[in-house]
Amino acid sequence: MLLRHAKSAWPEGVADKDRPLAARGEKAAPLIGNYMAREGLHPDLALISPARRTQETWTLVRKRLPGQVELREHAGIYEVSAMKILDVLVRIEPTYRSVLILGHNPGLQELALLLTDAENADTRRRLAEKFPTAGLAVIDFGAADWQGIHEGSGRLERFVTPRSLE
Repeated sequence: MLLRHAKSAWPEGVADKDRPLAARGEKAAPLIGNYMAREGLHPDLALISPARRTQETWTLVRKRLPGQVELREHAGIYEVSAMKILDVLVRIEPTYRSVLILGHNPGLQELALLLTDAENADTRRRLAEKFPTAGLAVIDFGAADWQGIHEGSGRLERFVTPRSLE
């Protein structure tokens, strides 16, 4: 699962990494969390960028999810390219079956497009047009472990945005 952080504020004089969520983001994150809980999208592991807006998004999403989720803050997914995020993903231990990466664009959008095939063309087209804040891409892989994923090896199972849930 690839989740872009919820809408952030742009306070003057605040470093990018320290930007908090905006009111719209504080509303959207729980909406996505409720959707994930309702649809059974429960990650075993959550890799979260160290940026404040991703941390706050995770806090609001996590409150809605049942069960245990291991959390790892990972600087390697903060404002990086799709290939750098993929490098992090393929190093995940095979004991984790479902992983959530909570990060930033354009890296997440590029990664979703890189990993998925053209099977779900309409959904993929929507994702290519825009991966809005608090957007969630769910990608299924047939690989036995994370090391087995590569370009085009995933199926875009769904792409959900806060607007589509309202």
